[in-house]
Amino acid sequence: MINHTDLSAPIYRELKRMIMDGDLKPGEKIIQEKVAEQLGVSRTPMTKALQLLENEMLVESIPRRGFYVKVLNLKELIDVYDCREVLEGMAAGRLAEILTPDDAIKLDGCFKGYDLKDHIDPSAYFRSDELFHRLLIEMAGNVALNKIYFLGNIYGEVMKQGLLRPPQETLQEHWDIIQAIRNGDKAEAEKTARLHIARSKQVLINQIKTVDK
Repeated sequence: MINHTDLSAPIYRELKRMIMDGDLKPGEKIIQEKVAEQLGVSRTPMTKALQLLENEMLVESIPRRGFYVKVLNLKELIDVYDCREVLEGMAAGRLAEILTPDDAIKLDGCFKGYDLKDHIDPSAYFRSDELFHRLLIEMAGNVALNKIYFLGNIYGEVMKQGLLRPPQETLQEHWDIIQAIRNGDKAEAEKTARLHIARSKQVLINQIKTVDK
């Protein structure tokens, strides 16, 4: 049972965890009475928490039907990647200016041990990819950027999609970004990061073209 003076905050965090962990599935209706009973809270803070999650595109309110776990369509996903391209490009450029030796080691460690000629386990590579892109934002040291990226749930929506392109296609791109950051080349770091995201975004664009045919 949740015990907190502002109940909507812990309810928000718990519902978000349930969505991100898959306890609540995309498209599933959120039965407020059931979840409220499960968490030991009333409907009022539950509704407030759901409205916060709606702002993050994690749930959607359908008139006269209730709240559902949001399923982004391809157009919405492309919008997310538009934002991601700008924000991660900005982060990479900023990081090129302030990179510390410890941060450089962390970035290298994301993809150390992978070889383009060898078989790459997709699950392991996905975890490395997830860590790398999270570190880009976190190590840039920009509080506003961090809040936009994580509280705006750009990170969460991207992670739910998994790998849009195979490791053999993206591994060198990651190393190019890291090298530009290591070189302290702000313009090149931003350029390579944006290009990396743009190429993945093109996969989504191609899917829309296929659907529209």
